[in-house]
Amino acid sequence: MGDPGSNLRHAVPAEPSSFVGRERELARTAALLSTERLVSLVGPAGIGKTRLAARTARALVQDEGAEVVWAGLAGLSAPRGTLARELERRLEGRRALLVLDGCERLGERAGVLAGRLLARLPQVRILATSQRTLGFHDGAEVFVGPLPLPPEPHDPASRRPAPDLADGPGADPSGTAGADGCAGAAEVSGYASVRLYAQRARAADPSFELTDHNAAAVAALCRALDGIPAALELAAGRAGRYSPAEALHRLTADPLGFLAGEEGRSGGADALRAHRLSSPGERLLWTRLSVFAGSFDEAAVAQVCGFGDLGPEDAAETLRRLAPALLAEPGEPGRYRLPLSVRAYEARRLAHAPAAEAALAERRHHERCRVIAERAAWLWRSGAQPQARALALRELPELRRAMDPLSEAGPAGALEVAVSLWFLWSACGLEAEGRRHLERALALHPQPRPARALCLAAWLAAAFGRAGAADPLLVEAWTAAVLEGEDAALAYLAHARGTAALWQDRPGEAADEFRDALGQLPPEPEFGPGREALRAALAMALAYTDPASVPVGDDGQDAPADLWARSWSDYAHALVQRREHRPALARTRLVAALEIQLALGDRLGQALSAELLAELEAGLGHYEESAKLLGAVAGSRPASACTPRAERTLRARMTPEAFRAAYAEGSRSTLRDLLPEL
Repeated sequence: MGDPGSNLRHAVPAEPSSFVGRERELARTAALLSTERLVSLVGPAGIGKTRLAARTARALVQDEGAEVVWAGLAGLSAPRGTLARELERRLEGRRALLVLDGCERLGERAGVLAGRLLARLPQVRILATSQRTLGFHDGAEVFVGPLPLPPEPHDPASRRPAPDLADGPGADPSGTAGADGCAGAAEVSGYASVRLYAQRARAADPSFELTDHNAAAVAALCRALDGIPAALELAAGRAGRYSPAEALHRLTADPLGFLAGEEGRSGGADALRAHRLSSPGERLLWTRLSVFAGSFDEAAVAQVCGFGDLGPEDAAETLRRLAPALLAEPGEPGRYRLPLSVRAYEARRLAHAPAAEAALAERRHHERCRVIAERAAWLWRSGAQPQARALALRELPELRRAMDPLSEAGPAGALEVAVSLWFLWSACGLEAEGRRHLERALALHPQPRPARALCLAAWLAAAFGRAGAADPLLVEAWTAAVLEGEDAALAYLAHARGTAALWQDRPGEAADEFRDALGQLPPEPEFGPGREALRAALAMALAYTDPASVPVGDDGQDAPADLWARSWSDYAHALVQRREHRPALARTRLVAALEIQLALGDRLGQALSAELLAELEAGLGHYEESAKLLGAVAGSRPASACTPRAERTLRARMTPEAFRAAYAEGSRSTLRDLLPEL
């Protein structure tokens, strides 16, 4: 047996590296120790509990002259009773702070040990670190989370591609294409995770600097590493070999290989240590949790991981025990996720588990995603579009995994989920991602390919891509829909053709297609945007060809219950009001449309509304404001769209230099910046 006395020392261990971003936790821990005799620092491996305990102990030595005894439990092999007796002998009659570092090694015995020491050593305070709660009824806990992370540069549903550099009508006239809106060094350097990475990177490579050029990659790397200090320091130690972008690429491709490095360390060391300290049921859950790509809660874990030797109730209860060793999802109580390295390690273990175990976990995960996608689609059809969008975006990491055609569900299962999420691709700004999922799964699907998936792919290509790319899909989708008797798919194909025609300034043809779509759409379609959206599309076309037939009620009585359809209806009414020379009313309608389109992330709608606003501004002689609006939505226009009417006016009324300058300023702005009403 190991000698417990060899792990006890009066000196606080030297800090392994810089102490960054823990000032709040440090102050809280020190304050709690002034009133509580037992304080536990609880959190996942590598999160910085030991470092925080050491800094707290140093602060108490400096402020109070406290005596500190440090008990490192990492290599302890002596029985609990031996350790307890040695601690009692060392501390009897003394006023001291005892740091028990690594209490997870003792399992459920840690709480018993703490209780015995508190009872027999009345002048001793205990600061414990653990990946598990101690299970002792007295004292206080401080949950230590990741270091603060820079946010994603944009909402995933509002990202804009860089405008086309080609010269010509509809091209980016500002000469500023390529700016992706990512934060620069000044914006990300205030986050503790970035500061820690930069400090350790400079230690590894004195020439390293955080610059505007590498800031986005550093921020993304910090996010990929979950803000865990140990992982950040390990990655920063590679700064001499890899740029942040190269490190991010290697980490994404092979998390375990990148984190192992050349030091012989396992990238899954944290997971392996957790396995050694876990019960059989806990080890089983650790492995099954790797099927989740993002966050999960008790209900999800019970549904996906609760089978066989670990039933649903057991899985949920086990999750509650493991929760302190997981990463809590910020702002979402009760949701957790695995750190990247742990998930990669456990996924490898699951892949080597019995085939039935891995396949069943994957199938259960896919079934949950299928139900979520159908639930989100139902919410959208019911008029609860913001709730549908929020649900789909929250579960998007899982849904992406379910749309992998190489997964257990195959291309058919991937397409089923992708079709249910039609609104995310069409109305919420993720059209490019939707097209990728559909194209990949359709390429692997045997013939004949399903009509609904072909219809959606054709719709996205026609509405958002180049017109020619949609033609083969439109033909194949029409044939499949006829053979399958999919009337809704036939209706939506007509809608897709009408949308493409409207973008190419052929409103008469668009109106005919939209009428056909409404005539073919079943009363209660099982998928897609539904009747109100098609009526709004027809109103847009009629606003050009027969504006008198478009009702323009100013009291809102004609507003569709479908929120997304309402935004298109507002746009159609604004078109009519512009033709009737009522710019103030048209602007009011467009602002109402944009409020919905911004809330949903509808990039296509934002582009249409902003371009019509630009026409109104140009008509009033506000040329600079008009050019800014065009610049703000330049990246949201389909490649096949004709040049905006406002741009033709502005090129005739402004000097090229003035137009380019205003357009460039708009491309660096958002619609909210340019329209105070929003």
